[in-house]
Amino acid sequence: MSKAAAFVLALFLCWAGAARADVAVPPLTGRVVDLTGTLSSDQIATQTQRLKDLEKQKGSQVAVLIVPTTQPETIEQYSIRVAEAWKIGRKKIDDGALLVVAKDDHKLRIEVGYGLEGALTDVTARRIIDEVIVPQFRVGDFNGGINAGITRIIGLIDGEPLPKPAPEASHSSDPPWWLLNPFNPFTIIFVFVVGGISRSLLGRLAGSVLAGGVIAALVWFLLGSIAIGVLAGGIISVLTFLADPGWMGNQNSIRGSRGRDGWSGGSYSGGGGGWSSGSSSSDSGFSGGGGSFGGGGASGSW
Repeated sequence: MSKAAAFVLALFLCWAGAARADVAVPPLTGRVVDLTGTLSSDQIATQTQRLKDLEKQKGSQVAVLIVPTTQPETIEQYSIRVAEAWKIGRKKIDDGALLVVAKDDHKLRIEVGYGLEGALTDVTARRIIDEVIVPQFRVGDFNGGINAGITRIIGLIDGEPLPKPAPEASHSSDPPWWLLNPFNPFTIIFVFVVGGISRSLLGRLAGSVLAGGVIAALVWFLLGSIAIGVLAGGIISVLTFLADPGWMGNQNSIRGSRGRDGWSGGSYSGGGGGWSSGSSSSDSGFSGGGGSFGGGGASGSW
């Protein structure tokens, strides 16, 4: 074989291999990922909110992916790859479900995690596809079909006795910031009683360090923040070290000037920006919970 012919053959093989390359799994950018522009932004937002509410109430995660095609793979091969990559559902509970629509192929599939296979059986998933989603798709109402399918899936998950979702990490409730206020009754009693005992047993310096360490550990336990615990412990250590009988007599004058000193119970804002509250309307922070899939579910076409 001449060098030219070998080069042409190699080029053809490379082109053929590229042409049959598997469709890449898109990044998980939200609960509804539409790579075809089929759904409007409002429709995506509506379905996203429904799936957010489901996760908040039951802990289960459901996601929707719309792609042009899965070729050269079958939709079953592609959807399990997506499910394994996205890991929808909670880890070890495996209560995730994934609806994949290949629009140009006229194929769709519901992929079901291990933990939902009792409620969302293969037969049930097939009925949802054939009786609920496909009739809408056949008349071009993709949002209607997806909406109806999600409604049925949510209804089935709602009736499943799943573990309750973990409480959201939120610091909107009032933490005991009063521990950082040197003029509250707890601090005064602690400094003069516990601090006084520790100073008498260990000396002024060691006793002050011990008192501050106790408070630091307490605040760390209550707030889960080492930085704030160290700050509170440092305050108590200094107050314990400086405390004497005359300090109590000067308490009122100190209290009168505390606003100028910048102390205020409940208004401290620690550095680092670790505390937050509320939620965003964006779904960009959504991620899979580590759920596993074993190929359960059903496929269909229209």
